[in-house]
Amino acid sequence: MLSKNEAKYIQSLFHKKQRDALNLFIVEGVKGVDELLNSSIQVQKIYALDNWEHPKMHKAPIVRISESALQQVSALQTPNKVLAIAAQPVMEVQPPVKGKWILALDGIKDPGNMGTLIRIADWFGIQQIVASEDSVEFFNPKVIQSTMGSFARVAVGYTPLLQYLNQTDLPVLGALLNGNSIYQQPALKEGVLLIGNESNGISEALLPLISLPVSIPRIGGAESLNAAVAGGILLSHLLKPS
Repeated sequence: MLSKNEAKYIQSLFHKKQRDALNLFIVEGVKGVDELLNSSIQVQKIYALDNWEHPKMHKAPIVRISESALQQVSALQTPNKVLAIAAQPVMEVQPPVKGKWILALDGIKDPGNMGTLIRIADWFGIQQIVASEDSVEFFNPKVIQSTMGSFARVAVGYTPLLQYLNQTDLPVLGALLNGNSIYQQPALKEGVLLIGNESNGISEALLPLISLPVSIPRIGGAESLNAAVAGGILLSHLLKPS
């Protein structure tokens, strides 16, 4: 049974200030909690319906709750059996590594875009994302939900991108409307792909650091592409098998 105080505690973790103060975050749904339990992230507590089971559910105390109680504390329109509270893993900014790809995100504001970009990075085997400090928070519940479990495998470090990109010897590819066609760009074994803000694109201060401007040629009439969609298309060509 879920007490009123515990329900308020869970609901408070949907606010960044409280997440930061307690160094905790929320994971909702069967898929997300499965990935959480199969990771090295410390799980503090699980709230689940009676019909939810998992081979590793012994990793944390479990409180069995009703569907109405789960609905009360969930941020989802249709809660999916289980909600977990976990400790925020430390995500340090890693220096660029030769032979690896890094995804750099400049001012990504939309949680759905951020989560999808994390998921895309996971799909292409990119384990390190660097994001500008004004990008949306990794532990935002909507970001975590949008990753579809990839939050457990991809680290996002927040840092001033101007300084970070100045220090790398890797090629920096910037997604620009007037860049070279991605279809003409050979696959590369390493690099930094820089994706800009949904509305304003890449910050003007970062433009001189781009060594290879790339774009997706437009065939139809759409004004622009979603940042996450563009990132996926670009990576699919940059990392294509030789």
